[in-house]
Amino acid sequence: VQLQASGGGLVQAGDSLRLSCAASGLTFSSRALGWFRQAPGKERDFVASISRGTGTTTYYADSVKGRFTISRDNPRNTFYLQMNMLKTEDTAVYYCAADTDGLASRNPNRYDSWGRGTLVTVSS
Repeated sequence: VQLQASGGGLVQAGDSLRLSCAASGLTFSSRALGWFRQAPGKERDFVASISRGTGTTTYYADSVKGRFTISRDNPRNTFYLQMNMLKTEDTAVYYCAADTDGLASRNPNRYDSWGRGTLVTVSS
């Protein structure tokens, strides 16, 4: 299984950014997917997750609810994190991950495949 995150960069507070995660080597549509982030000197935190199939179930961290949207494109084996109204505190390395089954989860221990991460820097 390989996951490749992309789309990070340097933006200003209030801007938008869309992260992508391309997956291979797994039955994409049957897996729940998630985004996590790790800020400098901090632990890796949950950001968002989406259930298998059409992704009818999504979860978000309270800190991003209403600003971030997770989505998936099964034919392309790709999922996304649309980030709007970015804040300086959103600065982190963002990791995409695939869950062990199809249920969306906030628990990082449920994810067995991880991408390398993409850096998002939000300046004031």
